Amino acid sequence: MLLLLALVAGLLAGLTRAWIRKRQYQTRTLKYLWLVTVGVLPQVAAFFIPGIRDLIPITLVKIFLFLSLMALLAFILVNLRQAGMWIIGTGLASNFWVILVNGGLMPISPETVQRIYPQAAQEFILPGMRLGWSKDIIVPEVNTRFIWLTDKFITPKLWDLQYAFSVGDVIIAIGIFWLLWSLGGPAQHT
Repeated sequence: MLLLLALVAGLLAGLTRAWIRKRQYQTRTLKYLWLVTVGVLPQVAAFFIPGIRDLIPITLVKIFLFLSLMALLAFILVNLRQAGMWIIGTGLASNFWVILVNGGLMPISPETVQRIYPQAAQEFILPGMRLGWSKDIIVPEVNTRFIWLTDKFITPKLWDLQYAFSVGDVIIAIGIFWLLWSLGGPAQHT
């Protein structure tokens, strides 16, 4: 959701910037764009498609997530000179690191889960359980490496949909916004 908001806000900001300066909104040629598809498809299958995600064992989910993040990092590296890409790469690397050092899924503490789902009974928030069909696994903070990089933060209660996100997610969102905003400015040569 945070990344979708960054995408919409960045696009609107970039279009507004181009309109104010009476320029065309630019497009950029990104190298190896197919790596994004290769990177996103395993996550879509493992986390979003009900008929498929139900059949994928947790070990395979971890492998899918690892390969997915590797493909996305490779895409970032080959396009690093584009506006915002180093920011996106920093956030992606942050998420990748914390997932890697904590066993293959993104840690989320029982306390964070309880803040998102206050109506959930304690017996349904057990350490070691995957949080629904997400990339999150419930891990007590004392057993989590690099806790400040995990899905520790939650959206404000004012929002209808509450969910957890990480520092890496925020950094990725800033990078996406920056990339799309920059397309409303002067032409860039790469």
